[in-house]
Amino acid sequence: MAKRSQILELAVLGLLHEHPMHGYELRRQLNVQLGAFRALSYGTLYPCLKDLVARGWIAEDDTQTAAVAASRRAKISYKLTAEGKERFQELMTTSGSAAWEDDNFGVHFAFFGRTSAGVRIRILEGRRSRLEERMEAVRGSLARSRDRLDSYTLELQRHGLESTEREVRWLNELIRTEHEQAFPVPPQQQPQQGSPEPRPS
Repeated sequence: MAKRSQILELAVLGLLHEHPMHGYELRRQLNVQLGAFRALSYGTLYPCLKDLVARGWIAEDDTQTAAVAASRRAKISYKLTAEGKERFQELMTTSGSAAWEDDNFGVHFAFFGRTSAGVRIRILEGRRSRLEERMEAVRGSLARSRDRLDSYTLELQRHGLESTEREVRWLNELIRTEHEQAFPVPPQQQPQQGSPEPRPS
């Protein structure tokens, strides 16, 4: 999943889970909802859509396309196929360490509602590990070069470290919540009111 084209594939399949969209709407949603694609051009999106159609993972939605054509210039709408849903789940389930990177993590996180708790926990824990490695590297750099950095560079590094620490705390809360929901601890059995206490043997 390291390639940007593969992340785009995942994002398109995920967005089409909601409802059919034409290319313009897909591009707008990618730009607004998924920050990794703010600079996405039609020259990148449409070859991706063409490839997904050829693979059978999405298809042209004739109903939507006809409705648009009746009112204004025709636009092709796309819908997710059953095979596309399977492909989406495969991409989410088999995602490796690339899912922990800055831009890729956001795309995966946007579709957590359509994945299992196990997949969510694995990606969240992987992201946390990646950030913890980053924090250690920044702390080491600050310790080695504190006396050589000017005040602005030092402040920038501190800001980056604080931002990473906040995200780690956020991830800890998400992971804790996921574990509690996926593996709830049964309440301890309380003795019924008025029942005699068991005698020690």
